[in-house]
Amino acid sequence: MNGTPMHQRKNTSSGNNNSNSSMYSRTNSSYSRVGGGGDVERGGGYDDTNANILEQQNNERIFELSEQVSRLKGLTIDIGNEVREQNSLLDQMGDGFSNVGDMIQGSLRRIGSMLESGGSKHMCYMVGFVVFVVVFLYWMMTFKGQSGA
Repeated sequence: MNGTPMHQRKNTSSGNNNSNSSMYSRTNSSYSRVGGGGDVERGGGYDDTNANILEQQNNERIFELSEQVSRLKGLTIDIGNEVREQNSLLDQMGDGFSNVGDMIQGSLRRIGSMLESGGSKHMCYMVGFVVFVVVFLYWMMTFKGQSGA
């Protein structure tokens, strides 16, 4: 194309356009160009001035939008990284739970074989242990509730 970025227009106005600041002054509720020369002398310079103002505002808006887009891009990258970390953590937890499930199944198999081989004596011991644990937990909860802590 012509070498200028797509979001900036090529400056086609005649005259001195080196600085956009202090280019306009307010006189009698109307804007006129600083440095003399009216619309009649310049041949439509007033239209160029309005075009320059609009172009400057457009460039400012484009800059603001590009900043917002870059912030959003950073956020999406951070969210993607967080999702990957959470997925790996969930995978590790799933593996841990499956290992615990395998251990519990093995323990239940051993308890079942022990009960089959030992008879009712081992069953009484197990029931007594479960009753003791339930009573102990009830006593702990009651004691903790009374202490107010």
